Amino acid sequence: MATRAMPAADTALVQGILEQVGRRIVGQDYMVERLLIGLLTGGHVLLEGVPGLAKTLTVKTLAEAIHTTFQRIQFTPDLLPADVIGTQIFDQRNGEFRPKKGPIFANIILADEINRAPAKVQSALLEAMQERQVTIGGTTYLLEEPFLVLATQNPIEQEGTYPLPEAQVDRFMLKLRVGYPSRQEEKEIMRRMSSGVPIPIDAVASPAMILEARRRIAELYVDDRVVDYIVDIVHATRTPAEAGLGELKPLIEYGASPRATIFLAQGSRAHAFLRGRTFVTPDDVKAVAPDILRHRVLTTYEAEAEEVSSDEIIRRILAAIESP
Repeated sequence: MATRAMPAADTALVQGILEQVGRRIVGQDYMVERLLIGLLTGGHVLLEGVPGLAKTLTVKTLAEAIHTTFQRIQFTPDLLPADVIGTQIFDQRNGEFRPKKGPIFANIILADEINRAPAKVQSALLEAMQERQVTIGGTTYLLEEPFLVLATQNPIEQEGTYPLPEAQVDRFMLKLRVGYPSRQEEKEIMRRMSSGVPIPIDAVASPAMILEARRRIAELYVDDRVVDYIVDIVHATRTPAEAGLGELKPLIEYGASPRATIFLAQGSRAHAFLRGRTFVTPDDVKAVAPDILRHRVLTTYEAEAEEVSSDEIIRRILAAIESP
């Protein structure tokens, strides 16, 4: 097994970003780390939680810590696809149409309250998220790397929300559940924010540094036994009986796709990278599996009746699959 030490530049990159984000964000270590995993693998992230949990502030702060372009799109019921990707406008001087690029043309996109816009607008993101390109008036424009969509959504039970199409949800590498801060964290939040003076953030990373880190993460060692472990977990979401979990079969409508297998490997590598390791362990897989699988394991009406969530199904699978 490769056990060489992590390059000092990689450690400094991670610590520098975490230090800058920590200036503004109190607690929420889990959310910040998962956003970094998305950034360092090129995987889009969906954050779900009630308003006021610093989801938007965290994403904005992360973008400020990287010397890159950032756009925030506030999704509303009257938003149009052209408001996201752009459109063609007529130039009277030369009598021709020319493209007017939308806010999607940035390195980091914050899609705020994404489920407050109807499906046609949500679907406008599909090509950009998957293909890293946008088509305006028959012409295709490549999006500059790194390109990352970090979206926030309100719990689906809230008024004025539209459920995201399954195809779009699957484009997100991670779906995070953001919870309330602890009592001590909330006191610290109040202390920091009471002055009303913005807390400055330094740009400590560049797009080139992020892309170089992605390349090294892709090269991290993954043992064949860990590969088998990842595949076993994903297959158990489709055929739970083969994993000795026959009781889960009536609770799962659809299991995770091969995209989940790819994301599990990438996310596990990034998790190891953030801990200064050059190899992946089963614990890395277990740590990221709930966030990668929760929106890919679709439950049946029977599961809803029994109040069994996809998180609970994933927990049972991870408990049943023997780790190497």
